[in-house]
Amino acid sequence: MKQLFILLITISVLSCNASKTVRDSKKVIKGDWILNSITYNQGGDYNATLLNDASNECFEGSVWQFIPNNNTGTYILDGANCSTDQRYFVFTIQEVDPTTGFYDFLLKPTDEKHKSETNQGFRLKLSALTSTSMEWQQLVNVAGSSFTMNMNFIKK
Repeated sequence: MKQLFILLITISVLSCNASKTVRDSKKVIKGDWILNSITYNQGGDYNATLLNDASNECFEGSVWQFIPNNNTGTYILDGANCSTDQRYFVFTIQEVDPTTGFYDFLLKPTDEKHKSETNQGFRLKLSALTSTSMEWQQLVNVAGSSFTMNMNFIKK
């Protein structure tokens, strides 16, 4: 209980100090989204494990819900051979460079009480956000080669 209280106080302080652009982004991200597609900036057929959870095939078509007033959310995977249990996470949007329009999107998987077993999170780039679409980017290394993975969402 004490840790949850400290987390809520920290989130409140960070939210108060957030720029207007970040506050506006949180308003836009609120609601339900579908991870429509995952693409790569280099050709090839990749089967990556995302968020230490499941393959990209399970993530395509997954439904995400963002609740920005407490920086939490959920997602449910999609696919014939994929576990469809609801997953929970906490997230933060941090302005990195207002001239490029990129933001850091920090996502940490948790249990339904917002506690993390591993305390491990993921840093993604929130590279595009409109009222109907959103794109995350992540730099991925495979066999010593770097490329960018794009996760494209549409508003439900």
